[in-house]
Amino acid sequence: MTLNNIAIVVSVSIIKDEEVLLIKEKTSSGITKWNFPSGRMELAEDIKQAAVREVKEETGLDVHLIETSGVYNFVSDSNNQVILFHFVGRAYDDSVLLLEEGVVDYKWMKLSELECFMVSNPFRNSAAIKQIARRMLNKEFFPLTLFSEQI
Repeated sequence: MTLNNIAIVVSVSIIKDEEVLLIKEKTSSGITKWNFPSGRMELAEDIKQAAVREVKEETGLDVHLIETSGVYNFVSDSNNQVILFHFVGRAYDDSVLLLEEGVVDYKWMKLSELECFMVSNPFRNSAAIKQIARRMLNKEFFPLTLFSEQI
């Protein structure tokens, strides 16, 4: 959802055996960059349901959200003010299907190797991804009860 150049975005770190799922997306400029499964919230959509929907649309995975690493505020490459709600979840299985046209690859990566990987690989909104990675490594999580259901 975008209102006056403000984008409300959800993303999910899907955890499996101390690894996290990354997807490689083609940006509007044609460059490919790594990211967590993510996307914009739709009007009148519950924020947790938006996160589950985005994971399903991009990876084919059904995910169970277990906690959040926080809310991140930044200006995107497309010059939108972004408010990103990041969740942590587990998939019911690990059979990734790249369903969206712009998603071209995926990779399961050890959390401990993520920051090193970021040095030599382009990421969307890399400053926010670094903050998320640090919180995940330090196990700085918050309960989902912070988010009430859609009213």
